[in-house]
Amino acid sequence: MLLGRACWQASDLAGLRARIAEADVLVTARIWDDALLDIAPRLRFIQASSSGTEQFDLARLAARGIRLASAQGVNTHAVAEHALALLLALTRRLHHAARNQSRRVWPPAGGPDTREDELHGKRLLVVGFGAIGRQLAAAAQGLGMAVTGVRRHAGPPEAGAQVIGTDRLDAALPEADAVVLACPLTPQTRGLFDAGRLARMRPGAYLVNVGRGPVVDQAALADALAAGRLAGAGLDCFEAEPLPADSPLWTLDTVVITPHSAGNTRQYERRVIDLLQDNLRRLREGLPLANQVI
Repeated sequence: MLLGRACWQASDLAGLRARIAEADVLVTARIWDDALLDIAPRLRFIQASSSGTEQFDLARLAARGIRLASAQGVNTHAVAEHALALLLALTRRLHHAARNQSRRVWPPAGGPDTREDELHGKRLLVVGFGAIGRQLAAAAQGLGMAVTGVRRHAGPPEAGAQVIGTDRLDAALPEADAVVLACPLTPQTRGLFDAGRLARMRPGAYLVNVGRGPVVDQAALADALAAGRLAGAGLDCFEAEPLPADSPLWTLDTVVITPHSAGNTRQYERRVIDLLQDNLRRLREGLPLANQVI
C-alpha cells in the first residue's frame, strides 16, 4: 500500500472537512463524522488517538478499504493516575479546599470542609479490568485498599486483585466503598450504571468514571448525589460533551469534573506518534497493524 503526502492530526471538525480530501492517513480521536468519507477519496488509514473507536462506522470503512487502528494502551498510566487523582480529590475534599483558597477562606478545624475521608482499608471495585484497571489496582493497593476487578468473565487474581465476572457485579456493589468505571462503551455497558444499579451501591460510596460517559445514567446519578445517597462522584466523561451548562452536575458540591482529559499528557502524544510510525511501517510491509480494529 502506498501512503501519500498528507498525514496530520485533526483538531476540529471544520478543519478536518476543509483538508480531508488531501489525506491518505488521518490521526484523530473524537473529531469525526462518517459523512467525511464522502469527501475523502484518498483516505486509506485512520490511526485513532483514543482507545475507543465507537465513533467510526466500521462497515463503511471496511467497504472503502480503509484500515483503522486504536491507540489502546498508550494512555494506561495517565488514565489510571487520573482515576486515582479524582478519588483522592473526593476523599480529601480538595475541590472544597480549592474553592476556599479562591475565596481566601480558612475553615475552622473540625468543620465540614476539614473532615476528609481515607482510602486506606477501603474496598475498591474496578469495572473494566484491562490494562488501566490493573494499573489502578496496583496503585490503590499501595494505599492500603482491597481491590476487586470486574470484567466479562471471572478469572484468576491479577495485579493482586480478585477478578469477578459481570454476572456478580450487582452482588459486589454493596460491598464497595468506591467504584471506578474504566470500561469501554459497548452495547453491554451502555447504561450499565442506571438508577437501579446506582441504588445498589453502598450508601456513602464514591463513583469515578474515566471510561465512557454513556455507561452512566447522568440524571439518575445527579439524583443519587443530590439525595446524599452517594458521597461523591469524579467524572471525566459524559453522555454529551462538552457537558451542557444546565446540567445539575455542575452545581453539586460532591462532584469533581474534568473535561475528558484523563489521558491527555505530553507522554501520551509521544506514544501515539510512536504507534503511528510503527503502523505506517506495518502498512508498507503488509503486516497486521498494532491495535488493529479493521
